[in-house]
Amino acid sequence: MLLPRRGLASFAAILAAGVAAATLTLLPTTAQAATTSLCNSATASVAGGTYHLQNNEYDSSASECITTDGNADFTVANSSIANATNGSPGAYPSIFAGCHWGDCTTGGLTADPIQVSALTSGEVTTSWSTTQPGGSSNAYDVAYDIWFNKTATTSGQPNCTEVMVWLNHNGSVQPFGSEVASNVSVGGTSYNVWEGGQSSWDTVSYTMTSAATSVSNLDLYPIAQDAVNRGYLSKSCYLIDVEAGFELWQGGAGLATNSFSVKAPGSSTGSASASASASASASASASASSSATASSSPTSTSTGSGSGACTASYSITNSWSGGYQAQVTVTAGSSPLTAWKVGWTFPNSQTIANLWNGSYTQSGNSVAVSNAAYNGSLAAHASTSFGFTATDTGSDTAPSSLTCAS
Repeated sequence: MLLPRRGLASFAAILAAGVAAATLTLLPTTAQAATTSLCNSATASVAGGTYHLQNNEYDSSASECITTDGNADFTVANSSIANATNGSPGAYPSIFAGCHWGDCTTGGLTADPIQVSALTSGEVTTSWSTTQPGGSSNAYDVAYDIWFNKTATTSGQPNCTEVMVWLNHNGSVQPFGSEVASNVSVGGTSYNVWEGGQSSWDTVSYTMTSAATSVSNLDLYPIAQDAVNRGYLSKSCYLIDVEAGFELWQGGAGLATNSFSVKAPGSSTGSASASASASASASASASASSSATASSSPTSTSTGSGSGACTASYSITNSWSGGYQAQVTVTAGSSPLTAWKVGWTFPNSQTIANLWNGSYTQSGNSVAVSNAAYNGSLAAHASTSFGFTATDTGSDTAPSSLTCAS
């Protein structure tokens, strides 16, 4: 499996992952909500599906994990990453809204990718609050990673422009490419601008000249327009993903996202933070399981295996004429799993075109999906997910039931 992060000097190439097994565990706490721990390259849905977390440890096999309470927040709990600062970072633990290599959140940029030519002032804004421990043993950046694609959807590497916004960095690390402008005012903030060409996209980095631990209502419009004016971003491309996190070269334990939000058409305007109401998550969960009829809105259906080893839920995250994208979440039962297999029967002539985070076979309408090497082990009640794109002949109706077995 290929993970979407960069190589040399922070952003050079897509690196193969799966060397270390991704793990996700739920740790009981004295609070009502459990703490979720994501290690290696595990992912999780938070804030009722509004945002997704990805630990994304793609160029290191060292021990490194993040934790979250299920809201739009996370903390780097431990990190033994020790990469050279003139090479690739080992991980990019982050939170995002939109579609990241086929892993899509609900609503917002997922439902309505915005073409750069149509983007207006104040239409897409983001707020982010962080904790940054500093220290001579830590080398990292604190950066947004904003992805543009030539088409409105993609299940893989975006092929237009990657725009990064660095709030700060610690240690001798720098953006990919070379500095092309300094002390440039964009949207009222002063940046140095870096740019470098990748194999099929440009990376443009805006580094704040005054380090920050947080931003409030950062408007993406003036940043995108500046990139357009410099010739690094095409107006025909689509904004599909807004990520915020920390690229880790060395250490990084104690780095934290305290709150994160993205305001875009069709998304919530509020900041889902550590103090967010638990009732919102409960409401979103109830909504997600309320219907088994597929449409362009997310729908799901789930069933337990006969042994009670695990359950699987099916959600359609995006659709278009002749095809759609879906995500299946696998949740362990009361005992840990070392492997899982999910099966279903499509009700119509649907054919899987591409599947990630698992391996599959399809015979007629019958589909069987087994875990990948890195996401088969689940603690009791822990979850992981896989996604796919499929073609259809006019109907993307969800299967009436799914089976899940260890």
